[in-house]
Amino acid sequence: MKLLDLHISGFGKFHDRDITFEDGLNVVYGHNETGKSTLHTFIRCMLFGLERGRGRAAKNDLYSKYEPWENKAVYGGRLRLEQDGTVYRIERNFQKDQKSLSIVNETLGKEMEPTGAFMDQLLCGLNEISYTNTISIGQLKSATDSGMVTELRNFIANMNTSGNMALNITKATAHLKARRKEFERQLEPDAARSYASLVSEIRGIEKDISAPEYENQLLTYQNMRSQVNRLLNEKQQERESLLQKIAKGRQALEGAQFTDETSITSYQAEALNTYSKYQLTRAASEKKSRTVLAVICLILSVIFVGTSGYLAALGTDNPLAQTLGIQPLLLLLGSVAALCITAVLGCILLLNSKRLKTETAMNSKILQEIFSRHLGDSTISDEALTAFKARMEEFLRLSQILVQSEQSVQEKASEITALQEQASTCDDAISRQQRTQWELEKKLDHLARCKDQVEALKQTLAENERIREEITAIDLALDTMTELSATIRDSFGLYLNKTASDLISGITGGIYNSMSVDENLNIFMNTRTKLVPVDQVSSGTMDQIYLALRLAAAKLIQSGHDEMPLIFDDSFVLYDDDRLKTALKWLACAFDGQIIIFTCHQREAQMLTANQVKYHLITM
Repeated sequence: MKLLDLHISGFGKFHDRDITFEDGLNVVYGHNETGKSTLHTFIRCMLFGLERGRGRAAKNDLYSKYEPWENKAVYGGRLRLEQDGTVYRIERNFQKDQKSLSIVNETLGKEMEPTGAFMDQLLCGLNEISYTNTISIGQLKSATDSGMVTELRNFIANMNTSGNMALNITKATAHLKARRKEFERQLEPDAARSYASLVSEIRGIEKDISAPEYENQLLTYQNMRSQVNRLLNEKQQERESLLQKIAKGRQALEGAQFTDETSITSYQAEALNTYSKYQLTRAASEKKSRTVLAVICLILSVIFVGTSGYLAALGTDNPLAQTLGIQPLLLLLGSVAALCITAVLGCILLLNSKRLKTETAMNSKILQEIFSRHLGDSTISDEALTAFKARMEEFLRLSQILVQSEQSVQEKASEITALQEQASTCDDAISRQQRTQWELEKKLDHLARCKDQVEALKQTLAENERIREEITAIDLALDTMTELSATIRDSFGLYLNKTASDLISGITGGIYNSMSVDENLNIFMNTRTKLVPVDQVSSGTMDQIYLALRLAAAKLIQSGHDEMPLIFDDSFVLYDDDRLKTALKWLACAFDGQIIIFTCHQREAQMLTANQVKYHLITM
């Protein structure tokens, strides 16, 4: 495989930038901060993608580090490469909400589906970790010679046991053991018991709140109270209206000096009786015969007075007595008796006439007062009497209406009392409902908290299960690494040693032509006369050994595939001029594929020019 060109739409400091590569050696030169590492990372991300971290890790991950400076909406680009004579164009958008990948076969003019098998073929069998630890080569990062020795041992052990240089057996074992202890500390053994207790409590609460007493009837009682209050107001208004009418009626009766129906009936009877008496006395007093008779009686009494006096004066010589043959005394006594009778009768007739007139005047006065009071007219007549009767009938009806109204008031009062009791009952029911609903809300809140705790415990239980699985996996990994470490001289290790030995001779200019690793991961450099322990060589030589191991691993991993370009990112910082000259000449001759060297120095280009090695210079 070889990289043809790339276009950066937006990545870090680059915006709308094009870079072209050629076959063979490509030297990308630029001072520090010119974007070499950005370009190197862009190539890696175009090949393997760029995922954004989660949580706190997202603040310092590659995604955040290389977000475009100018226009964050454009984050991505394209990369053209050639694989087995076919040109492919990889296009990626790294935006988290618009992430996309498309691969176009330009040779055939069709888009390819990025399946796992296709990507494995396109990327020459390398994954991102293998790529980073093999053909994407940086300088050895250990700070001391002893540190370099340790890293080389781990590198070889990893390649012998797992074929993956992303692992560090020594560090990985210690890390796995530490992680196991950490996982054991994270286990919460009481979670299952707490979960069962909470589930039981939740069932009890749900059973409680399903009881009929917790049925929400608050709105029903509130509506009922509203209806009762409305009826109560209506009844009270009706009662007040009746009381006002009764008061006016009573005032009218009292104004007429009546109290009830009996008083009216009695009054009417007395008035009618008075009118009857008036009629009788008036009729009697108006008869002239009675007066004439009284006068006649009086005249007769006068005559008899004279007669009696005359007879008395005659004494015994009364000719009338002699004529009649009656004793003069008897005649005198008869005359006196007639006198008395006529006088008494006349007086009686006169007195009776006077009495009749007096009674008529008195009855007239009474009737005039009655008619004047109730009719506004004192005239005594049959029409007045009829009007009086009608008036009394009105008072009787008013009295009856008042009695009925008072009964209605009592009924209204009873209804009002019943409604007030009903309203009080509704208030009590509403208070009970509000208290019940408050209790229900407390139970529901407690239920919600219990369910939240259950959900949290579910996560805890799931986390416990996950942690136990992690612990099991760690135990399995530890066992596997122990078994694999015991077989360090297996076939992969032998192939790695052989391939690395072939490369070391060329890289070191023949100073060392082979290497070997014993069962304790001790590394030796083979010379014609002796085995040299790796901790006795210089740091520059260690860096050469590191380069040889990485190239050897890359060859073994890519076996059966077209090889990817070698990418060196300031890999020769620790090389002196002789080592650098040797390494560059060896690379140009030994590696037929594409090589890309990122450097902040000019000596690589100068040495290649001096040794007439063809290369393509890219200046950042």
